[in-house]
Amino acid sequence: MPSRDVVEAFVRRLENGEFVEAIEQYYTADAATYENNAAPTVGRDNLVAKERGVLAAFKEVKAVRVGPSLIEGDNVASRWIFSFTNAEGVTRTLEEIAWQTWRGDKLIEERFYYDPKQLGR
Repeated sequence: MPSRDVVEAFVRRLENGEFVEAIEQYYTADAATYENNAAPTVGRDNLVAKERGVLAAFKEVKAVRVGPSLIEGDNVASRWIFSFTNAEGVTRTLEEIAWQTWRGDKLIEERFYYDPKQLGR
């Protein structure tokens, strides 16, 4: 079960734009993430590579957590708003719920739930 301090430190990393560093520090080597119902991305190295690809595709990516994270045992739920600004300066926002499973102070699984139509607006 993660402590509130660990979850808050993880959130700060994301809100500071330290996305790759957050994965490297808080995810287990065998962690998996799921985008809605898509097949998972498995393994911290693969997650880092995927994140670097996303960051390279945009001029700026920002994350803001909405409200507190809810912690119950090994499960953590957080509501997020992400802003993606492309090279032309067009910003798209994505609101999502992240459902996480932790093993101690490390993330083992994370599922992102969002409406993909948001990115087309």
